Amino acid sequence: MFGNKKEDKKPAAETAKAPGTTTAAKAAPAAAPAAAAAAAATDNAAQRPQVTLRYIDQPELAETFADSIGGLSFDGQSLRIEFTVTRMDEAKPNAPMTGRRYPACRLVLPPGAAVDLINRMQQVAAALTQAGVLRQNVPQPTAGAPQTRN
Repeated sequence: MFGNKKEDKKPAAETAKAPGTTTAAKAAPAAAPAAAAAAAATDNAAQRPQVTLRYIDQPELAETFADSIGGLSFDGQSLRIEFTVTRMDEAKPNAPMTGRRYPACRLVLPPGAAVDLINRMQQVAAALTQAGVLRQNVPQPTAGAPQTRN
């Protein structure tokens, strides 16, 4: 998205779906074995033609600043993320600091794009960890979990 502009080449199954078609996961019965569903998905993907998509930049597209995530939800069909911006109220002597949080952008992604976002954010987190900007959390033992001794 930022800086790395290249052509995306993805199979049609990942990038576009013709109106009126269903994915193999929806077409397969719920009780079908996983192997049958995987075979149906492979057959369905083999029948679709390859689609080549070119990225075309739009420099006039406005950027949105946000300093926090206001809400995040997934309803089974779309991931919804609300980005917010904080505005501090005027400081008053001997009074606590107050502020307001306003929505700046609401992003709605279908499941495939949500998975792509998760994968890319994991790559960013790994790069930040490697650069020393982010530290990996070490899980702490819970109260009920047995502790091992050396």
